[in-house]
Amino acid sequence: MGRFQEFTKDFNAKHPNIEVELIPIPNDSYEQKILTQLSGGTAPDIFYSGDGTISKLIENQTVTELLPLMQSPDSKIKDTDVFEGLWGAAKKDGKIYGVPVDCNPIILWYNKKLLKDAGVAEMPADLFEKGQWTWDAFKDMLTKLRAGGKHGYVLDNGWASYYSFISGNGGKPYNEKGEFVAGTDPKAKEAYKFLYDNVQSKNITFAGTLPKGQGGDAMFMSNQVGFVSAGRWYLPIFKQNKDLQFDIVPFPTNTGKKIEPAGVATAYMVLNKSTKHPKEAYQFLSEFVSKEGQIYRLQGGGNAVPAVSGADQVVLEGNLPEHAKYFLDTRNIGFALTPFEAGVPGLSKVITDEMETLWLKDGKLDDTLKTVTEKANKKIAEYKAGK
Repeated sequence: MGRFQEFTKDFNAKHPNIEVELIPIPNDSYEQKILTQLSGGTAPDIFYSGDGTISKLIENQTVTELLPLMQSPDSKIKDTDVFEGLWGAAKKDGKIYGVPVDCNPIILWYNKKLLKDAGVAEMPADLFEKGQWTWDAFKDMLTKLRAGGKHGYVLDNGWASYYSFISGNGGKPYNEKGEFVAGTDPKAKEAYKFLYDNVQSKNITFAGTLPKGQGGDAMFMSNQVGFVSAGRWYLPIFKQNKDLQFDIVPFPTNTGKKIEPAGVATAYMVLNKSTKHPKEAYQFLSEFVSKEGQIYRLQGGGNAVPAVSGADQVVLEGNLPEHAKYFLDTRNIGFALTPFEAGVPGLSKVITDEMETLWLKDGKLDDTLKTVTEKANKKIAEYKAGK
């Protein structure tokens, strides 16, 4: 928050004819508060939007289409500056309604000490460099960690974890029509089976089964788990632990390719259609999400990755973690949450609820995939019918 305040102060100093005020809103009530303010005509001129919220804003026409503004000569950000896979639900029918403020490619963090103690001779990054970071290599390490009394990998109940394993097998969770096919596509089913089999053998621990208040990050820092998946947001807390030996690696693949696309967490800056100061508001938005703006906000060990080209140095500075460039490799080919899912309110919850039941109730994988496919496509059909 301090860096945001500094950026705002600097912007006001550079633009004496404009005064921008930063208004913090707690995460847990953010979306509801913004939607309430929009309906009441009191929303900010510019604000953050999550990947699920932006579809609602586009649909109810409360945010401005930005592409014409981005293509103007004075704009500090061009649409071509942004990595294509990061637009997600912010881009619809060739129109852009939000610009990524930065991003967080989801990768695997691994505990080097635990792997060494478990008898792992080559670290994941070493195998990745040789093109040998496969599902089999990953499973072998998980098995060794479990044999040593440690947790192998903590699986979060979120789209990025599941879909990154699906794409790591050459599959897709949705078809071109926007139908959920993760329960029927052979490559997607194989990815779910890989996770299921390793949960059954206790190589993988579902995050929802951890003791209350005990997350994967805390277990990682206390040397209880070998792998966790997350973005760069773990860096500030991990580097404070001087005894923690950590590094990162992309998700393993099962396709013969060295790297496959993986999920990238994104949020977008949008422009309130009802603003009384559209020119000034866009000026701030443009500078905030520009290359210079993202460097300003993320340099010095920030917790995210630039969403635009030309700012990679903020991720590589200090060489922490050792293979920080993997954040960039993942971002370059990664994907934000697909508009097929982000654009249907409540769809993500339908999917994760079914997956949570599978893990917590020790359900049958085939039954769950059948059910989740039916429920997801019913939700999609109902939404389309009600539009």
